[in-house]
Amino acid sequence: MKDLIVKLEHDKSHDQALSFAISVAETFNAHLAGVAYGNLAGLPDYGMAGVPGSVVAEILAQSEQAARTALARFHAVAGRNGISISDHLVLDTGFGAADTFASFARHYDLSILRQTDDEGPDNGLIIEAALFNTGRPAIIVPYIQSEGLKLDRVLCCWDGGAPAARAVNDALPFLKRAGTVEILNVTRSKDETPQREIRGMEIANHLARHDVQVEIETTSAPDRSIADTILSHAADKSADLIVMGGYGHSRLREFVLGGVTRDILRSMTVPAFLSR
Repeated sequence: MKDLIVKLEHDKSHDQALSFAISVAETFNAHLAGVAYGNLAGLPDYGMAGVPGSVVAEILAQSEQAARTALARFHAVAGRNGISISDHLVLDTGFGAADTFASFARHYDLSILRQTDDEGPDNGLIIEAALFNTGRPAIIVPYIQSEGLKLDRVLCCWDGGAPAARAVNDALPFLKRAGTVEILNVTRSKDETPQREIRGMEIANHLARHDVQVEIETTSAPDRSIADTILSHAADKSADLIVMGGYGHSRLREFVLGGVTRDILRSMTVPAFLSR
């Protein structure tokens, strides 16, 4: 992890992703790029067709000023921490915010973005683009996050699928630094036929060859959602980071998140490392 990119937010109170990205860059001695949007990206739907041009121009001017302020804040914080940085100011573009971010993120090891919430920026489309349209992993930071990167306990969600395998592989730099790594298997029924071998043993053996020692846990969720089970387990074990595959598909250039991924992103209280 030597080259990171973070989406910057206009309001200082929404800088959770920036603060977290700074800590990741410090941990890995990495370069950090910041992207700030000075256009209508992330702003409410004003129904632009009915809004006078002078009003639109004022909105754009305010957005550009807020973006430049966010970049100045980024430079100040990174400068205090001695981090190598670069920046991207996005003003007028023929592409949407999500496509623009994806085009940047393909050239970095990892994207870091803030979780969407009702009181903050709507990053939904950009998160989906970072996950589905870059070929790179992303960390989504909860809007309640107050700490930087911690790796005392990392929880890897495992179902044997390709996205999960990709996520574990992409997260190796974090897993190698973790105090404890847990492989979590969630089954849908208590009565599921017993397996001939412990679920997750093969991926645990693979990680052991990378000098990552893991614990394996299997839990059932017959009466609750998989996302709730994962988040509850993460809270019970005081996990610092969740690693999981990002599920979903693209339909006519519209990204559609799978149910578990969508629910995790909606209710997460721990940073999530996602790969597709």
